[in-house]
Amino acid sequence: MTQSALLNIDVQRSFEQKDFWQQDDLPAFSEALNGLIAGCQTRNVPVIDVFHVNPDGDFSLASGLVTPMTFLTHRPQHVVHKHVHNALTESGLDGWLREKGITHLIIAGMRTEQCCETTARVASDLGYSVTFVTDATLTFPMTHASGITLSAQEIKLRTELVLADRFATVTDVTGALAQLDRTV
Repeated sequence: MTQSALLNIDVQRSFEQKDFWQQDDLPAFSEALNGLIAGCQTRNVPVIDVFHVNPDGDFSLASGLVTPMTFLTHRPQHVVHKHVHNALTESGLDGWLREKGITHLIIAGMRTEQCCETTARVASDLGYSVTFVTDATLTFPMTHASGITLSAQEIKLRTELVLADRFATVTDVTGALAQLDRTV
């Protein structure tokens, strides 16, 4: 039997202070993420909150902003702090997951192409089975050095393209929960 865990990555108030912060996609993201969390909890799949921490600024513990965004009300089974883009290599999380016999990771959170994608790639390289739940991730438009701006949706599509069938099964909340029902 596959043991699964949900990684809720970097859904922290620190991001609300950034110049690129936009609330356009926040309602759909919060609904999807809360649905995924609730679905995992009813299936006894542990939810791990991962927070990015820097020595100073909005991502420092001293800022008081390294806390869950206000739309989150769940109680995680485990919390870790990371200082790099992936959630596994220096946070102690990989060891904790292995101690619990967890072999399948469900990835959600912020930002789609950054910490979520990087965690999915590293998790795959470390031997985990990975499910990437795109509608339960959030990102923002970005402008390339050439001046071309990619929308959040275009960035999500690019992330799906490079992860699918290489590093992760890419799906939505409904698909992720259905996958759990087949493996639990």
